[in-house]
Amino acid sequence: MKTIATINFKGGVGKTTATWALGHVAALTPNTCSLVFDLDAQMSLTQAIALNEDGSPFKNFSDWQDRSLKRKKTIFNALDEFTGHGNFNFAANYDFIYKISDRYHFVPSVEDLYWTELELFDREKVKHFIQRLLEKIQNSSAVPVYDHILFDCPPSFSLLSYSVLSCCKLVLIPINPDFFAAKGLSLLLSSLRMRIEPFPVPKIGVFMNRAKKPGGSSLKRYSNETQRYLDDARDVLNRESSARGLTVKLFDTAIFDRVGMKRAIQEGLPGDFRTQFQSLWKEIQAFI
Repeated sequence: MKTIATINFKGGVGKTTATWALGHVAALTPNTCSLVFDLDAQMSLTQAIALNEDGSPFKNFSDWQDRSLKRKKTIFNALDEFTGHGNFNFAANYDFIYKISDRYHFVPSVEDLYWTELELFDREKVKHFIQRLLEKIQNSSAVPVYDHILFDCPPSFSLLSYSVLSCCKLVLIPINPDFFAAKGLSLLLSSLRMRIEPFPVPKIGVFMNRAKKPGGSSLKRYSNETQRYLDDARDVLNRESSARGLTVKLFDTAIFDRVGMKRAIQEGLPGDFRTQFQSLWKEIQAFI
């Protein structure tokens, strides 16, 4: 089981769409199952799955979600039970995990995760939560054995982020071709080790999202602007990896197309968009 956490301090970089798309292309591999967690209290991925383009509820999901809430089978219920005083007997089954397709499954966010942002739970208890929950899932006879588990993390270091980073194999950081790409990347890398001590820092992979192609008849792969920010990101990775002993990689694949997340989820990934993420997924697999 390979675990990947997608993070970025800056909103709007395509973190959520990338997490969902990578889980989707991972599940296209025969005999492979993937599971995606939405751990962001803003619930962007959950809402994209829950609502149709016109804003009406997607009935299959809303009916399942109603049952999940009534049976107290949400990610917050699991956290609440784990940090309580009793045994952690939370059952990992299809009341907790939603089936998007036969081999692609999903654990949605809930509004109650907002309280984890305020750090009202015991940090020492929460840091082991995701690891124990994954063990529950892995040992459950009610759900398949997942080959890949991806986490859409909040845009700040919450207690849940800490719990994920303490046990994931790869931290995946999407950046955009703008001024904040290198600046935000430097801030994230410089604080990562401090944030998850005493656990070792996972491997770190960075990719350019929403890259721009060159104009006119240019044979260049990227626009001058995109290339400049890619070079800046490479310089940051080289500097921080050397100074802090990090294992990092700037992936060669960049994602060009801008496709609305709701449209991609409800209608399926467009061909070119899917091909780009399949290429990125191959690089990720080779790295971890």
